[in-house]
Amino acid sequence: MNKKSAKESNQLKKATFGAGCFWGVEDAFRNLKGVISTSVGYMGGDLENPSYNDVCTGTTGHSEVVEIIYDPSLISYGDLLEVFWKIHDPTTLNRQGPDIGVQYRSVIFYHDTSQQEQAQKSRDNLNSSGRFKREIVTAIEPATTFYRAENYHQQYLEKRGLKNCRFL
Repeated sequence: MNKKSAKESNQLKKATFGAGCFWGVEDAFRNLKGVISTSVGYMGGDLENPSYNDVCTGTTGHSEVVEIIYDPSLISYGDLLEVFWKIHDPTTLNRQGPDIGVQYRSVIFYHDTSQQEQAQKSRDNLNSSGRFKREIVTAIEPATTFYRAENYHQQYLEKRGLKNCRFL
C-alpha cells in the first residue's frame, strides 16, 4: 500500500486521530494528496491486542483511530489537523452522532513534540474562534501502541461503495 520507495520512506511521518467511527474518519483522509496510507485500529487503552468486540464494550479504554502515513513535503500536519476538525464535532464528550462510548471520543494522539504543540495551538485557536458554541473536549495525548483493526474494517466504506456511515 505504500507508494514510496524504502529510501524515501525515511521522510514519511505518522499521524493518529480518533473522531468517532473509524470507517468515516479513514475515508476522509485516505485519498488526500500526500497521504501515503491509512489503517484503522485502536489506541489508548489498557488491553493488549484488543479486538473490535473488546473495544466495543467500552471497558478497554481504547479509541477507534486512524493511523495515517503521510509525506510532509506534500501535506502538512496542520493540513491534516484542519481535516480532523472539519469531519466531526469536537465538543461532544465520548460521542459522535449515534455512537456513544469512550471508543468514539475525539482525540489526537501525537507522535512528537511538534505535533503536540501544533495540536494544542490548533485546538486553542479553534476554541477562541467562536466556530463552536461549546468548549472543545478533544483530548491531546501521546501516541501509544497502535493495534490494527481486523481486515474487514480496513477501507470499510470504500469496499462497500458507501460515502459515509449514515447509510449503515
